[in-house]
Amino acid sequence: MAEITTLADLANQPFQLLQELDRRCRQAAAGRQQDATLEDGDEWVGVGIRIGDVSILVERDEVREVLTVPSMARVPGARSWLRGLANVRGQLLSVVDLQELAGGEPATISRSSRVVAVKHPEIPAGLMVDEVRGFRRFQPDEAVQEVPDVFSEEFRDFFRGGFKRGKDYWAVLSLRDLVESQLFLQAAK
Repeated sequence: MAEITTLADLANQPFQLLQELDRRCRQAAAGRQQDATLEDGDEWVGVGIRIGDVSILVERDEVREVLTVPSMARVPGARSWLRGLANVRGQLLSVVDLQELAGGEPATISRSSRVVAVKHPEIPAGLMVDEVRGFRRFQPDEAVQEVPDVFSEEFRDFFRGGFKRGKDYWAVLSLRDLVESQLFLQAAK
């Protein structure tokens, strides 16, 4: 069979078109799996967020979506960092003030505030942050093991090192470890 340059070449051959689509999907998926391990020459990609004056990174695979701060219903008897429940396209999402959970003052909602919806199969949670700064890319030689000491000691356990570029330091926060922790799951007073 001659080499296929476009899918349009297979428009009249539906079975071959499906085979080619399957081949391309598998090839793309294999490329994503290789991205998960950081080797020489590879870059690490995460979503940059800010709480207070601290820049934080979360793995892009742990983020389902970024939302403007939705309307929320308060939850009676919940800790103050659980801001409430929001209905996001028919799914209830618990919205947590990440700054307050980390041991800081309650966050003030502003125009730049966002909710980062955590991609987790069993825990529908959104973390309210002061700002989302978009995707950030780092090289292996920019990785450091530092953990910010501005948060409570209990919260620092969820950081996995960080990246340093010039004067800027970005701490890497594990959303999966955070939402599965007893600190997060014990939201009742």
